[in-house]
Amino acid sequence: MAWSGVAVTLGFAGLAVLAWCAVKVALGVRRLGRELERAKRRLAPQQSALRDELQALQDARAPFEPGDGVRSG
Repeated sequence: MAWSGVAVTLGFAGLAVLAWCAVKVALGVRRLGRELERAKRRLAPQQSALRDELQALQDARAPFEPGDGVRSG
């Protein structure tokens, strides 16, 4: 009978350790999400400027005509 009480106690202790680890992981995930959101807000102006510059470069590029290439043969 004593062994079953020890087994149950160890089982509950194991579950308590797993619950503690789950709480720590959940808090870490929440903290990481906040950090990613903060980085995203900080990088948004630079991303917008790069997107505008890329669009300007694409608009300024001369269109490629398939018939203007080098012919072989």
